[in-house]
Amino acid sequence: MIAASFAEILSLGAVLPFLAVLTDPNRIFQLPATQPFIKILGITAPDQLLKPLAITFGLAALISGSMRLLLMWANNRLSFAAGADLSISIYRRTLYQPYAVHAARNSSEVINGISSKTGNVINIIQQVMILISATIMLISILIALLTLDTVIALSAFGGFGLIYAVIILFTRKRQYNNGKCIARESTQVIKSLQEGLGGIRDVLIDKSQSVYCQIYRNADLPLRRAQGNSSFISAAPRYGIEALGMMLIALLAYVLARQPDGIAKAIPVLGALALGAQRLLPILQQAYGAWSSIQGNQVSLQDTLALLDQPLPDDAGQPVPDPIAFSRQIDLKNLSFRYSPETPYVLNKLNLSIPKGGSIGFMGLTGSGKSTLLDIVMGLLQPTDGTLNIDGEPIITSNNGAWQAHIAHVPQAIFLADSTIEENIAFGVHTTKIDHKRVQQAAKKAQIADIIETWPKKYQTFVGERGIRLSGGQRQRIGIARALYKQADVIIFDEATSALDNETEQTVMQSIEDLGKDLTILIIAHRLTTLKNCDQIVELGDGGIKRIGTYNEIVSKETKNGRAYPLSNQQSVN
Repeated sequence: MIAASFAEILSLGAVLPFLAVLTDPNRIFQLPATQPFIKILGITAPDQLLKPLAITFGLAALISGSMRLLLMWANNRLSFAAGADLSISIYRRTLYQPYAVHAARNSSEVINGISSKTGNVINIIQQVMILISATIMLISILIALLTLDTVIALSAFGGFGLIYAVIILFTRKRQYNNGKCIARESTQVIKSLQEGLGGIRDVLIDKSQSVYCQIYRNADLPLRRAQGNSSFISAAPRYGIEALGMMLIALLAYVLARQPDGIAKAIPVLGALALGAQRLLPILQQAYGAWSSIQGNQVSLQDTLALLDQPLPDDAGQPVPDPIAFSRQIDLKNLSFRYSPETPYVLNKLNLSIPKGGSIGFMGLTGSGKSTLLDIVMGLLQPTDGTLNIDGEPIITSNNGAWQAHIAHVPQAIFLADSTIEENIAFGVHTTKIDHKRVQQAAKKAQIADIIETWPKKYQTFVGERGIRLSGGQRQRIGIARALYKQADVIIFDEATSALDNETEQTVMQSIEDLGKDLTILIIAHRLTTLKNCDQIVELGDGGIKRIGTYNEIVSKETKNGRAYPLSNQQSVN
């Protein structure tokens, strides 16, 4: 920035003697300040000054342009590098947030913060650097013009500066409101895209494309209008100021031309002033545009800073901890949980012991807390009251990761990345570190290896976005294979077999049961028969445990009470 400002002064300083030698070379030839240069160059006549001064002026302009180009490159390089740091840091901090934080907010806010709003922050960084650079150059140009003519320099700078100050005064609030609209609606645009494309099956079946198009339009149109208004306010003053500048130069030319020896004196002064204005006006506009852009992106900056303020846990970036000792049992003691102080307790003073190697089934009505309970066991949610103990040791923040090293989770809705079968089974493992034999063994135990082997690319087959190229049953079996690949000793099935046919489900469950007595299995089942081979079945309701028993005990009790409990594979425990 400083080097570029000196280059501007050099180009302005070179124009005055160049224009003067065009109109009155004798005057330049006789100046005491030029005599050392005349002797060095061996010049003997005034007309010989034109060539070296023309070359000097051209080189000064070339150096000035080169320095400004270099400055622009450095500004962009630094701004986008800082933007990459911000984006990576936000994504990293977001991934390390507790599950409760993710469950409480819409993912479109984070996606917009990482992609769109971080881009706005990059723009702010660029504009701040442009503003600093423009300020340094304005001061340099003003000093150069002051040496030429103090009154003219102060009049030009003061007049133009006053006009921009008035414009800033009247547009400040409008730019801030535009920025608020852009920050708000950009999130809504991403949200509408996620919802429309995420539910594309229902959209196509229900013929509701027009509804989602309208939702998108209601978000996108205000966003584009605000962006257009902001862009106009940033760029518009330039054209009026340029016209005023030309009028000022014309007025000064008229005044100077009427003075004695006006033409000879006026041309160098007007030339220098014209060049100064040619430098001054764009830089003033640059400074104003930078301010306007910063003002318009303030809200996006605030949102980005809020994401950057997300706390990182102490173990962030550390290697995966060694598993905590687990040889006896999992204990839930006086465990209570609610999602916020305003909502009722989902679980209230619940007590339960799960022995290592046990197979426990959970059933209950929708909303009875089955998934919440298993989220607490997995360390995804922290109890509101009470404790989760492993072999008598409470699980707290410091050892939560060591407990999670024991756990593999198979949810009802399996998330599959748009990558190969192998990469999805070894989920989260770098491709160079995948154990191919272990992948195949996990697929066999999950009863999907036979299907994979019939595909042309086998384990290198791409599954499509969210596994769209696979059936529901195939997706769930890959999810089960993923859990088995992890070789965890606690596997949690959250209605994970609901998309499997009866025969395949029984085969998969039998394979899991045959893995060994040290494997602890917790199952939320869609069908009661899925829980048939569990050591115990726990029925949840009213915030606690309604009853515990084996499959036969629960069925016989229902039968004695004269109620036929749903035993059919087609009936749900819910």
